[in-house]
Amino acid sequence: MFSVNLSLMQWDPTQYLKFADHRLRPAIDLMGRITLESPNVVYDLGAGTGTITEMLASRWHDAKVIGVDNSPEMLGEASKLGTNVEWQVSDLAEWIPDHHPDLIYSNAALHWLGDHESLFTQLVEYLETGGVLAVQMPRNFQAQSHTLIAEAVRSGPWREKLEPLLNPSPVEPPDYYIRILKPYTETLDVWETEYSQILTGPNPVKEWTKGTWLRPLLAALGPPERDQFELKYSELVRDAYPPMSDGSTVFPFRRLFIVATKK
Repeated sequence: MFSVNLSLMQWDPTQYLKFADHRLRPAIDLMGRITLESPNVVYDLGAGTGTITEMLASRWHDAKVIGVDNSPEMLGEASKLGTNVEWQVSDLAEWIPDHHPDLIYSNAALHWLGDHESLFTQLVEYLETGGVLAVQMPRNFQAQSHTLIAEAVRSGPWREKLEPLLNPSPVEPPDYYIRILKPYTETLDVWETEYSQILTGPNPVKEWTKGTWLRPLLAALGPPERDQFELKYSELVRDAYPPMSDGSTVFPFRRLFIVATKK
């Protein structure tokens, strides 16, 4: 039911990659629905550590592929891949392409930005005619993994500092994106998938959110409040997602997919 303010957001590639296999699957599922044969210019918005950008470059090896991210830490990891991808550090909220792309691809990044009506229509307008906008965003913000963050925020002495960072859910239902994109597109495919992720390790749902949605809240606190807040959330989410008899934990996670071809 909420999102977080990104003004204090700093990414930790090691924490984020703890569940790299589960984070990779929806990106591959999205890529599999793109039917472009030979795009000339491909942008990956929110390239992160570059794994998917490298896959885009491998699939369309004749294309100019540019990976864009606002995190120098993430692109520092990406640069170790040794590919011919061009990496750009850029705030996605202010990003303008240097070339008219045939494909704008974005996996689990655009939910960090606001005003999706303007954002998505602008991204389509950047495309060449017949170009494709392919986007995946999490839409799991009503799940306990996320609502319990707000409960933890409101249950301790850190409330005054953290509550202003809570905002409404950043991703709308599928029909919202159909409505705004339909006038600009020749074909439009919008769907949702809920992945029943089987995670391992102690309290893995807490570790999952610590790699993304919990980060700006933790960054807003100093010790010892940071540790106390994390412990409070840890206790809440462990009860909500108890481990099975073998020690693994099922974490259902809903994601929204969009593949739009410009008229």
